[in-house]
Amino acid sequence: MKMPGYTLNILGLEVSFKTDAPPERVNKAKALLEDRFRVLEERGRKLSKEKLLIYLSLSLADEYLVLKDKQKQMEIQLAKLLDRLDNEEI
Repeated sequence: MKMPGYTLNILGLEVSFKTDAPPERVNKAKALLEDRFRVLEERGRKLSKEKLLIYLSLSLADEYLVLKDKQKQMEIQLAKLLDRLDNEEI
């Protein structure tokens, strides 16, 4: 199945890409970037757009890593619980 293509204007830049993500998720991602950029822009009015985009990227990367770590911890905890259930006598 062919992936749909998108052309979006995000933060004044036109980007084209293909993804199998549904349009709702693409639009949510765009809105998230624009909202977060606006917040950073208000805080650091004198910073260049490039620096603000770097800060935005670092912030999103940090959130991703934190969530990835939380997911790993939850998977470990779930595996322990499943192991306990498997070892219990019924």
